[in-house]
Amino acid sequence: QVQLVESGGGLVQPGGSLRLSCAASGSISRFNAIYWSRQAPGKQREVVATVTSGGATNYADSVKGRFTISRDDAKNTVYLQMNSLKSEDTAVYYCRGRSGIVLGSWGQGTQVTVSS
Repeated sequence: QVQLVESGGGLVQPGGSLRLSCAASGSISRFNAIYWSRQAPGKQREVVATVTSGGATNYADSVKGRFTISRDDAKNTVYLQMNSLKSEDTAVYYCRGRSGIVLGSWGQGTQVTVSS
């Protein structure tokens, strides 16, 4: 089973940027889609960005125009570029793949804190 590991989180000021990475232990081409999700304290986990095996992308309204999801199949990595960060973007960010109707397991996530 291909495992996905998140990295790149940290503390950033409002208006700043971060790039998260989701590195796979094997080929990401096996996934029909890869999702970036986040969970803030006391809130449900929500999907913020999706990229399909064909390169199509989709975003939650809350991040549209600020976040960009991309994939590098040669490096077996999916990225989430986050710009114009807001305090409400503070959360633990997770990536997860889907092969057919089967969803992979959640990783440990990476913490993003937006604060001055």
